[in-house]
Amino acid sequence: MACAAPPLSGINLAGGEFNSGRKPGIFGKDYIYPDTRTAAPFVAMGMKIVRVPILWERIQPVPLQPLSTAEQARLDKVVATLAPFRVIILDIHNYGANGGQRLDQSPDGSAKLADLWRRLAEHYRGNRQVAFGLMNEPNGMAPTRWRSMVDESVVAIRKTGARNMLFVPGSNWTGAHSWTAGGRTSNAAAFQNFHDPAGNYAIEMHQYLDSDSSGMKAQCEAPPVIQHRMEAATKWLRDNRHKGFLGEFGAPANAACLDSLDALLKHLDANADVWMGWAYWAGGPWWGASYPMSLQPVQGKARPQAAIVAKYSQTGAAR
Repeated sequence: MACAAPPLSGINLAGGEFNSGRKPGIFGKDYIYPDTRTAAPFVAMGMKIVRVPILWERIQPVPLQPLSTAEQARLDKVVATLAPFRVIILDIHNYGANGGQRLDQSPDGSAKLADLWRRLAEHYRGNRQVAFGLMNEPNGMAPTRWRSMVDESVVAIRKTGARNMLFVPGSNWTGAHSWTAGGRTSNAAAFQNFHDPAGNYAIEMHQYLDSDSSGMKAQCEAPPVIQHRMEAATKWLRDNRHKGFLGEFGAPANAACLDSLDALLKHLDANADVWMGWAYWAGGPWWGASYPMSLQPVQGKARPQAAIVAKYSQTGAAR
């Protein structure tokens, strides 16, 4: 295997997707975006990618209609604030739905998504630092159906002249562990021949460390299990000449989970020829001290996970 540069390290700065039942909600009360103070610990850690969750219904209150000027102004401020990062991913954090309806159950769901991305691409095509996270964790729909929606959005984006980087998820929560499961009905089959006319994309996968890969449990699987979960997805990326991005993963602070977190990051680093980067879940000012996977410092004190994440952020590896 040829030597490759270490994957770009990153963080999800959550808040824009909070209180999703309140649409559009009140900024500063129901949801928030990262500011300089929130981002500073991760910039200092050497991170180069920041993923910013956004609720679709806030940036575009009515599908197929103009973007909210007030929300667009907030996002523009976020982009300016996060300029120290190399890549700023605008992540539509809607799980493959809009207005409570799954896109494949709406007769114009594909057109709605393409319209959203056309408008965002027209606005941000002059800033290549901004990247487009097409959708967070689509689920409940066949990968082939989701792939057709992705293709329509990619065409709409590229027709604007935007060459910004795209982060392309699969269906089934875009899990790395399940990427190849299902044979002809898998994400692997649906996205094998994915093509971006601009050639500027990564396949986005997520991988948590607990028994069902949900990220909802306090205990983590052992490092060999984590390694095994990643192997098929990594091989698929290499065999099909795609670049991968691990857009979400995280770990509680107990010793076993920290070992598994280290194993996951070690795998990404060892396979940097296909994994271009990763973003830990999560930072953000509203987690408080109780959220077990938060990486946001509390009263200036680093979280236990930070030592491991920083090791890979600053050097790309513990070589």
